[in-house]
Amino acid sequence: MIASPQQSRFTPDEYLQMEEQSPIKHEYIDGQIYAMAGASDSHVTIALNIATLLRSHVRGSGCRVYISDMKARIETLNRFYYPDVMVTCDPRDQETSTYKQFPTLIVEVLSDSTEAFDRGDKFADYQELATLREYVLINTKRQRVECFRRNDQGLWVLQSYTPKQTLFQLESIDFEETLNAVYEDVALP
Repeated sequence: MIASPQQSRFTPDEYLQMEEQSPIKHEYIDGQIYAMAGASDSHVTIALNIATLLRSHVRGSGCRVYISDMKARIETLNRFYYPDVMVTCDPRDQETSTYKQFPTLIVEVLSDSTEAFDRGDKFADYQELATLREYVLINTKRQRVECFRRNDQGLWVLQSYTPKQTLFQLESIDFEETLNAVYEDVALP
């Protein structure tokens, strides 16, 4: 998703103003903006499937599901990212219309160009969000969902789901579903 940075440094307010007018989405890392590339059919289908399942699940609960057009702000690190799917249950997130700062759950659908970043620096950055309880990576090459959960000691614990398990769970929002539902209409290589 992240391509080459633009040359100028921007304040968060300048970035938000520019992004509001831009036909292209950009992520923001400490004053630098990075244009985002498009996504594959599998990527978009998986993201839509999981967002739809989550939206149905949280309806009426006070939680909100956002897709890839909503920014996650990590104010302590001066970052804005566009997660593929984000769930927030914090009423403070209703105060901002173009970004959310208090997500409970973030889902990234992996692609060749973003996998290393999603697993590495981006995950490290997301860990700064005190409200984040789960970070989920969904593979586009095979049925595999990796769920990182923050435990009571503040440690991130990985639980992987493959076709060997019938269901996968997202404890942060008390959600359970099959991998087949997430991968519906996806042609895996």
